[in-house]
Amino acid sequence: MADPYAALGVSRGASADEIKKAYRTLAKQLHPDRNKDNPAATERFGKVTQAYDLLTDKDKRARFDRGEIDGDGNPTSPFGAGPFGQGGPGGPGGFRPDYGGGSDGDIGDIFEGLFGGRAGGGGFAGGFGRRQPPAKGANAAYRLAVPFIDAATLAPQRITLGDGKTIDLKLPAGVENGTQMRLAGKGQPGPGGAGDAIVTIEVQPHRFFTRDGDDIRLDLPVSLAEAVLGGPVRVPTPDGAVMLTVPKGSSSGKTLRIKGRGFHKKTGGRGDELVTLMIELPADDAALAAFVEGWEGRDQGDPRARFGV
Repeated sequence: MADPYAALGVSRGASADEIKKAYRTLAKQLHPDRNKDNPAATERFGKVTQAYDLLTDKDKRARFDRGEIDGDGNPTSPFGAGPFGQGGPGGPGGFRPDYGGGSDGDIGDIFEGLFGGRAGGGGFAGGFGRRQPPAKGANAAYRLAVPFIDAATLAPQRITLGDGKTIDLKLPAGVENGTQMRLAGKGQPGPGGAGDAIVTIEVQPHRFFTRDGDDIRLDLPVSLAEAVLGGPVRVPTPDGAVMLTVPKGSSSGKTLRIKGRGFHKKTGGRGDELVTLMIELPADDAALAAFVEGWEGRDQGDPRARFGV
């Protein structure tokens, strides 16, 4: 480390309180507990902590200012800072400045304020950062295609990791496109342990279901007779077919609700399945055409009148 002042972003004449304040700000930003996926932040954290250690030790700070030691605390020459101790910026005659009221490197007190009583966090009490913890391995990214029905019912999914091992995943409630799942310790190996595996979920489209928030929508074809006369019809759901009663005289566009057959909600429970009836008429049915032509009620008014056209 070349210059502890530069590492902390303070001037050479900074007071002990100014140094402590600067370190506190940097430690809060760079602490490894808050930068688990950022090795560069961890490395810089170690450097600013080393700088803080040096500058809050009055003796070491004075020796650094006189040029007797470098930023790592190592002697700059085997004979001190020059002949008769006068060769450094500390002044002639071995003058040692007093920077006043410093904390003498009490890192534990700083971390007690920053991290709720944990002196340095991560089990390195009373001097965390003086020696950097070994870095974890890199995280590994995976994308997992999940069938629509499986996402709706939270069916377990199997994924094969880079090392060839397979893991069964339990999908979380509220799963959707882009949902990420973290598998601790399933990433790349490293001196501080393996990184994590980050699995991004891609919910696949379905051939007739669509998603609407936590609900599922379905356009259900019904015959003219079923729409006119009503009655039970079989309807697909993610959990299997159920019977649904079509009211008499139903028109295309009428929506019926099947409760609890949608996606699982993050807050508990499930959404619904919304079934929209779509009347399908037979093509080239001469009998039906003849019936409508002779039907006295075929001129019951304009169903598009409300559109003003």
